Amino acid sequence: MSIIINEGAKVIVQGITGNEGRFHTASMLRYGTKVVAGVTPGRGGQQVEGLPVYNTVAEAVTNHGADTSIIFVPARFTRNAALEAINAGIKTLVVITEGIPQSDAIEFVARARKKGDVIIVGPNCPGIISPAHRLKVGIMPDHIFSPGSVGIASRSGTLTYEIAWHISHAGLGQSTCVGMGGDAIIGLDFIRLLEMLKDDEESKGVVLIGEVGGNAEELAAQYIAETNYPKPVAAYIAGRLAPPGKRMGHAGAIIMGSAGTAKSKIDAFTRAGVPVAEKPSDIAKLLST
Repeated sequence: MSIIINEGAKVIVQGITGNEGRFHTASMLRYGTKVVAGVTPGRGGQQVEGLPVYNTVAEAVTNHGADTSIIFVPARFTRNAALEAINAGIKTLVVITEGIPQSDAIEFVARARKKGDVIIVGPNCPGIISPAHRLKVGIMPDHIFSPGSVGIASRSGTLTYEIAWHISHAGLGQSTCVGMGGDAIIGLDFIRLLEMLKDDEESKGVVLIGEVGGNAEELAAQYIAETNYPKPVAAYIAGRLAPPGKRMGHAGAIIMGSAGTAKSKIDAFTRAGVPVAEKPSDIAKLLST
């Protein structure tokens, strides 16, 4: 059983009539994901990839029992889309959209946490993929992933793909890969994902892909040390040469003084006994030793 999503997941696509929504709906269907409907206000009654389009998430939930949603709507509409999904009873929400105002992200992430049974992945993320179960709720290039035993939690989309490729070519494969997003405000974080992967029988090892900015990696290292984490963990930190005050791609990847530097993160993992790869291609070697 994969984490977060399972083979019984019924997925809807919010923003299905847009170019990105259409393209990735087709990709998820080809991979094997059970996408049951789409939602675009004002486009109810249309069809995309043979799927019905509704005006509201509530209609999709009522008619198809949807429990998972992936959001492709523009940033200025994402707050309303996420809150609508949560209020309609969606339990897993993958927010692909980038450029969302922090105040909006704070609101819908807080609403999900208050409900207690809603998981948000993202925003500004590539989503989730479980190769063994042919499940993808996201935008990953699925051909580079292969069934296996390594769980990946990552702040970077493209590095997820590169490291997954190396792991696949090493013959290890992946259990579940989660792109948790690179914004300062996100739903699932490293610690929660480490907890999920700890209890996942399919995941024999874990890779954490971090980057400069924030303290998510330091907190993860502290959690690993304090809990005597039972599975092998390896890490990679992007942005080792990032200058202070320079934003590096992601909204959350900004160094302020000595906080959030690659050195502080690498030192934290090293103290926790987690080997840190110098290059993405080294990860598979670290997992095999």
